[in-house]
Amino acid sequence: MSTGLVIVNTGNGKGKSTAAFGALLRAWGRGMRVCVIQFIKAGTGKWGEVKAAQKLGIEWHISGDGFTWLSKDIDESTARAIQGWQLAQEKIVSGNYDLIVLDEFTYPLQFGWINASETIDWLKANKPADLHLIITGRGAIPALVEYADLVSEMDEIKHPYQKGIQGQPGVEF
Repeated sequence: MSTGLVIVNTGNGKGKSTAAFGALLRAWGRGMRVCVIQFIKAGTGKWGEVKAAQKLGIEWHISGDGFTWLSKDIDESTARAIQGWQLAQEKIVSGNYDLIVLDEFTYPLQFGWINASETIDWLKANKPADLHLIITGRGAIPALVEYADLVSEMDEIKHPYQKGIQGQPGVEF
């Protein structure tokens, strides 16, 4: 029997979501049932990972309305995060998936939009033993780090932004 891991990719460096999507693609390539729920990015973005998922037939959901520091309506951002978490709960208990990515899920937990202790208690009680769950985002709260089986911290050492180089299609988005 497979042991479902809880994996957290956090830190201020790049690569958290990219690592999660790499694992997702690896699992999909092995015939595993996969799903992504994104919590911050807006559905209106033409993100490369979403385009690829559509072409491959990978299930992908976007519950965000854009980056929170640009939000014009925090109540709407909060409501969308709560809807995303409700969808995630349905997907987690459904038995229809082998790996689920909750991309940028650390932010709703940090901001208090979703109660962190209730979330972790729910995961402990309801996540199937064989389901792999990958959670990404900066600033993973200590309780999430403690709960996880694997935590990787991406550290920013050098970034093109520091030289004034804007995000590059296919690399950044």
